[in-house]
Amino acid sequence: MVAPLGWGLIVGWWTPRGPGTTAEAVTSILVSLAVGGLAGWSGRSRWTMLVAPVFFALAVELVRWPLRGPTVDAPHLSSFGIGALLLGRGVHGLLSLLPLLVGAAYGAGLARRAARMAGRRPVWTWLGRAGVGVLAALVALVTVGVALPAGTPAVPGGIAELTTVRGGGDRELGVLLRGADRHAPVLLFLPGGPGSSEVGAIRRHLAGLERQFVVATVDRRGAARSWAAFAPSSSLTLDSEVADLLAVADRLRQRFGRPNVYLVAHSGGSLVAAVAVQRRPELFRAYVGVGQAVDLLDADRSQYTDTVAWAGRTGRTDLAKQLTDLGPPPYPEMYHYEPLLANETAAFDFDRTGNHEGLGGAGENLGVVEYTLLEKAHVLGGTLDGWDVLYPKVQQVDLRTQVRQLAIPVYLVDGAHEVPGRLALTDQWYAQLRAPHKEHVVLDDAGHRSLYQQPGPFVDLLTRVRAETGGAGS
Repeated sequence: MVAPLGWGLIVGWWTPRGPGTTAEAVTSILVSLAVGGLAGWSGRSRWTMLVAPVFFALAVELVRWPLRGPTVDAPHLSSFGIGALLLGRGVHGLLSLLPLLVGAAYGAGLARRAARMAGRRPVWTWLGRAGVGVLAALVALVTVGVALPAGTPAVPGGIAELTTVRGGGDRELGVLLRGADRHAPVLLFLPGGPGSSEVGAIRRHLAGLERQFVVATVDRRGAARSWAAFAPSSSLTLDSEVADLLAVADRLRQRFGRPNVYLVAHSGGSLVAAVAVQRRPELFRAYVGVGQAVDLLDADRSQYTDTVAWAGRTGRTDLAKQLTDLGPPPYPEMYHYEPLLANETAAFDFDRTGNHEGLGGAGENLGVVEYTLLEKAHVLGGTLDGWDVLYPKVQQVDLRTQVRQLAIPVYLVDGAHEVPGRLALTDQWYAQLRAPHKEHVVLDDAGHRSLYQQPGPFVDLLTRVRAETGGAGS
């Protein structure tokens, strides 16, 4: 058992949240097959198929014990908890435990075969071989699946590139670059929640921006294409997120020879963006905050009150009781926020008939070529872990007291059906904010994801922003 134990210790240090890149995934599969084969050959017993994966898993869990997040914490019996289990340990198991088991089966079989004379095999032996063969075929299928590369459709005469950019702390962050003109102004987009990725949504719904800008969509630390940048958990803070954004903005303007870049941020990303603009305004030409976050704690408490009232009005007594028993935020862990998050769309519903993005929200954007199969699995897992680690650290931020002035033009965008408490906070911050130019735009027939729901008016706004802020940054 030395081999699987040692391999588990290495994996727990090397990829504590599971493989994040194609190279890591394929390496994990191949080495696990080899380690399993060695363990099976040494043990000469079918029990190795069970014992080797158990020793490996125990070693991994031991090394990553200090980490925090739903994908590595103890399993939780809820929708989010089951999703975290499948997308965390489940994916890791497919890439490590399954090939370890198959390798152990073949290793033990070859060792026993070499040690005994050929003879008639009982039926159960052939059945066992068939079962192992099926598992081996599954390993081969998983290997091919994770090895398929991601890409992005070409932009004739322009730029279409999936790349990485070094963020703060020398961590590589995934970035999608798309634009019809390489010499156009650079627009940097920061997605919403911690550990989130929106490369699919940006390309599918906001392709119109590519005619005006080189659009750079960054995956936040721990997100699909920035999975490896997450660890250790203690490194994920507001300051680290701000440092990432500033570093990416600086490197983009250097690469494309621009003095500054346009910055667009959505939801929770807008909190990071506002602080970043305050610290380094010279990096940015203008700031556009969509679904602007102002004070997360006050927003959550308002949403809690509205959701409890909605549950009572609509006869959802179980939900009303669950929320009442929890009490208002803040909560100590991510799972306590699940009733609010899972019911937000229903509690603040509106007619989405004419929307570009439907009721499925971000989930509709997973079926795009910009994600590998492994990255698709990490989209939700990264958001869950990122939320759990970062959200408590940024709940004390209040832009009304901490960011009262910005040195560049500011445009705030909301949907008319945004959660009312968030809109009220945005209005308060906007009223006192001092900036060379400020504007609050409300898009009809849209909610929190207004830029994807009504992309036409949003693209028109950004076209106007470029015209109004032209000059050195254009």
